[in-house]
Amino acid sequence: MFETIKLIHVISVILFLLIYFVKTILLISNKEDALTKLTKALKVPEMIVSFVFLATGVYLLTQIPEIKPLLIAKIGLVFLSIPIAIIGFKKRNKILGALALLMITASYGLAEIAAKNKAKVSAGAVTPEGTINAEVLYTDNCALCHGSDGKLGMTGAKDLSVTQMPKDSIQQTILTGKGTMKAVPLSQEQAAAIAEYVLTSVKGK
Repeated sequence: MFETIKLIHVISVILFLLIYFVKTILLISNKEDALTKLTKALKVPEMIVSFVFLATGVYLLTQIPEIKPLLIAKIGLVFLSIPIAIIGFKKRNKILGALALLMITASYGLAEIAAKNKAKVSAGAVTPEGTINAEVLYTDNCALCHGSDGKLGMTGAKDLSVTQMPKDSIQQTILTGKGTMKAVPLSQEQAAAIAEYVLTSVKGK
């Protein structure tokens, strides 16, 4: 379900940006008649796209395990751009219209930056003897979505307590990503340690 709603959200965002891009170009180009006709023709579709865009966005927010500052900035830009766009197009103000489009576009640039998965390797991930503490690595990098028992299922995460994947497949998934899960930039040894921990300590919980 998560992946389906995410796909719908992405499509609605693309349509939303496309509509505002065309309208902004018409506004800046002083093509008043074309802008008026397009606005009337797209009034209902634009409302539907906007509703789907916001509704799916709210749902995805409820599935995010951790709200980061970049994500807050993205949400702020989106909501701030809406009244600016309304005023800009209503008053045919080119600067406000262009600013609204720029803000919406920038918000999704921030979303891509926030989405980049950075590996976390805390001090406790390596024992005094120099060996890898797989539990700490799992907690740092996996528990947020999978949960300590593997059953949390945030952002579409699979239930690791019932996984049938072999160790090498789990290791490869960690390193390269799969589905909604992005690659985690850990070493081969660290990924192998997490995979072993999943099979020996998480699976069957």
